[in-house]
Amino acid sequence: MLWIKAFHIVMVASWFAGLFYLPRIFVNLAMVEPGSSAEWARLLLMARKLLRFTTLLAVPALGLGLVLWLYYGIGLAAGNGWMHAKLALVVLVIAYHAYCAKLLRQFEAQRNQRSHVWYRWFNEAPVILLSVIVVLVVVKPF
Repeated sequence: MLWIKAFHIVMVASWFAGLFYLPRIFVNLAMVEPGSSAEWARLLLMARKLLRFTTLLAVPALGLGLVLWLYYGIGLAAGNGWMHAKLALVVLVIAYHAYCAKLLRQFEAQRNQRSHVWYRWFNEAPVILLSVIVVLVVVKPF
């Protein structure tokens, strides 16, 4: 079980690294001056590759988490409200990831309607989510 837990942590950390950086690329895309087609194309390529890689990391992170939860029973005992809260937040992380994909499609279609400032704030969500998830898993407050 410890090997699975270790690889789960590595995959989650890697997945979040992508979720931390992808919106930073969106900040830069939102700041590209009209007519800077080379910069636009380079940033879009980076965003596409990072989203693909981040998605590939999310799959084993979620799969290993399910193994720990359902096979090893972590968080299944009575009084593990922290696990329900954690799972709710994981659903929010998945939704955030999917929304990043939607935002990338909007950039690709040149239909972005948001400012670089909005993306800077949007970039803070995974930091907050990860912080709360780690506290729930380590402290198990309820």
